[in-house]
Amino acid sequence: MSDPKEFAAGRPVVLRGGTVLTMDGAEQVLPRGDVLVVDDRIAAIGPALAVPEGTVEIDASDGVVMPGMIDTHRHMWQTAMRGYGADWTLTQYFVWYYLESGRHFRPEDIYAGNLLAAIEAIDAGVTTTVDWSHGLQTTQHADAAVDALQAVPGRFVLAYGNIAQAPAAWTTAPEFRDFVGRRITGDDMLGFQLAFDVTGDPTFPEKPAFEVARGLGVAVTTHAGVWGATNDDGIRLMHDHGFMAPETVYVHAATLSADSYHRIAATGGSVSVSTESEQSAGQGYPPTWALRAHGIPVSLSMDTSVWWSGDLFSAMRTTLGADRSREHLEAHAKGETVTHAALRAEQVVGWATRGGARALGRDLDLGSVEVGKKADLVLIKNDHSPVMFPLLNPYGHVAFQAQRGDVHTVLVNGRVVKHDHRLLGVDLAAARRTVEQTVEHLRSTLGEEAWEKGMNPDVPETTILDNPYTYTDYHSAGTHGS
Repeated sequence: MSDPKEFAAGRPVVLRGGTVLTMDGAEQVLPRGDVLVVDDRIAAIGPALAVPEGTVEIDASDGVVMPGMIDTHRHMWQTAMRGYGADWTLTQYFVWYYLESGRHFRPEDIYAGNLLAAIEAIDAGVTTTVDWSHGLQTTQHADAAVDALQAVPGRFVLAYGNIAQAPAAWTTAPEFRDFVGRRITGDDMLGFQLAFDVTGDPTFPEKPAFEVARGLGVAVTTHAGVWGATNDDGIRLMHDHGFMAPETVYVHAATLSADSYHRIAATGGSVSVSTESEQSAGQGYPPTWALRAHGIPVSLSMDTSVWWSGDLFSAMRTTLGADRSREHLEAHAKGETVTHAALRAEQVVGWATRGGARALGRDLDLGSVEVGKKADLVLIKNDHSPVMFPLLNPYGHVAFQAQRGDVHTVLVNGRVVKHDHRLLGVDLAAARRTVEQTVEHLRSTLGEEAWEKGMNPDVPETTILDNPYTYTDYHSAGTHGS
């Protein structure tokens, strides 16, 4: 084992003798391959590489070297509430965060959630995470979100949102412009998107927010095709006003019609699928089957740790299961038998890596193991686990056998941030104290009875549940009847 102190000196690093999944389009698998990292880039790939003097060597034998995974949609600010909503429906989530208790989150609570989520991401081999940060009630909350992301040695994208206000209001506020000028500086480690949803209200109240995004030259990420919240009406409005673009990321897209899928495909957008979320919360059946049929690019995401896990191993596993389950059920209904699985393990590993890079417009420098690309790399290796051998089908091993505990080494931008199953340069005890303060604040603010009841909240008697966005009275006839 190398001394972790060696990694801090900026010395070259070589991963020796692993099974390398390049995810390079040709899907090359290199047995007993080496990957050399110099500065922030992959400098060479191949067997028994000659390396510069002073290179730190990491034994990758009996392991898998792959690109860092990319999560394109995670509400990181909610992570301090890990597991709190395990038995919620989507409606209960809306009630708790959108209508009631979400307003109690202070800037320091946003910081706590983001900090824990960011640490968790790199620990699980997720080297790039989109912080779908729709809890930014003020720019002080937004500053706290960025402070947390920049305190952790990962790569992040701040998707700025505010569920407490109309998108047209917060995107045009002077303080928002000031925030963008102060904090969004072109740092390669901190990307920027705007995060808001389109209700389908025919007056299109979200139009000014799209115009702000266009003026800033940034992508919009939006929850689309979510039962009871967003659907085809919103897609048509975006399309008719020219706001569907290749960089647009549609999250879930689980209850859309063929017409909407055609519009997404024709305009080059991509979909972030959160299978664990869609299966449990009720946005709709995970739509990978439809996306494949329409040729729409896919990336994977975990949504929120209020319910689910925070690693993309779970995303790959559940996505394969949901897609194949639907395929079998359709065949059985027709008296037929599926003899060959349409969705392969190789494809979901691609969605977790190269698919995320493509969605973020970073496929030229992220998402695959190729010379010249950024050195965001993961070594899956666990000499203490009987699950790591035999290694026969590396894609199947990553998708079905591996888990976060098998993540041995992680590099982000050429920097080793985890080695020998231990995070480097991360004060986990301090993060724990920060999160505990947030939990105590929320618990004391709500009161013990409300805190306990929040884990299974009552449904209030109000039609707002057909539409959790308080800036419009519009209700979609497409999901709950006219």
